[in-house]
Amino acid sequence: MCIKKNDNSYSSIHSFFSIISTKSIIFVHKNRNLMFSRSIQHFLKSNNYPSLSPQAVFFDMDGVLFDSMPFHASAWVQAMRDMNIPFTAFEAYMNEGRTGDSTIDGAFMRTYGRNATPDEKQKIYKLKTNYFEAESKTTPMFFALEMLEYIKSKGLQIFLVTGSGQSTLIDSLQLHFPGIFTKENMITAYDVSHGKPHPEPYLKALAKSGLQAWEVVVIENAPLGIQSAKAAGLYTFGLDTGPLGVDVLHIAGADIVLTNVEELYNRWDDFILNCIKQ
Repeated sequence: MCIKKNDNSYSSIHSFFSIISTKSIIFVHKNRNLMFSRSIQHFLKSNNYPSLSPQAVFFDMDGVLFDSMPFHASAWVQAMRDMNIPFTAFEAYMNEGRTGDSTIDGAFMRTYGRNATPDEKQKIYKLKTNYFEAESKTTPMFFALEMLEYIKSKGLQIFLVTGSGQSTLIDSLQLHFPGIFTKENMITAYDVSHGKPHPEPYLKALAKSGLQAWEVVVIENAPLGIQSAKAAGLYTFGLDTGPLGVDVLHIAGADIVLTNVEELYNRWDDFILNCIKQ
């Protein structure tokens, strides 16, 4: 039987599904607020902080602002292969956030039982950079620009905290995110002695910001980046933008895990509201 919009039966069915849809939206909204509320309460209790009052947001770069990790992974695999070192794309994702030197030393230690020499590091990183620049496209993540502009419009400070030293990406920040990043609000591989998961990158950004730890929120996508931010005492979003999965980000210590930047953008106001309520 075909039901027309002006039939009583259609109206009844339409009303029923409208009620169900409305209730579902309310349920999802309440669940989101509960999720934020619980994660904030746990964060405050674990760190003995008085509140979570975001005045700045620290962004990782690869996998958060740029969809660049597949190219990084491929470049690392090819560069290591050229040096007869077994290395998989999975390892590249798990090592995301480390400095290049640290990544190379880890691969050498596993393969040869020693760290790489300075010449070996230089050679491998040059190979990796060449492969990356030959293959990569500096494509921003969906909603990255909208997220950055929205946060800026609210008067919050924005910092970049990346383990990368890839100049093609760092130099593209101004092109893709105009007016957001300057050298004064960036921490890269060239600014630290210890890369992620060491807390130094985030502690340096915190010092630059002039804020307290409970006044900062971190946006990360990698386990080592999450560990770095948590070791610095910062509330950390994990974005599941790679192949590692939600569980890996939770185990790394993310306070909350979302699917991507778009979901972060859509839920940001709910998150801030829950910060105010604590």
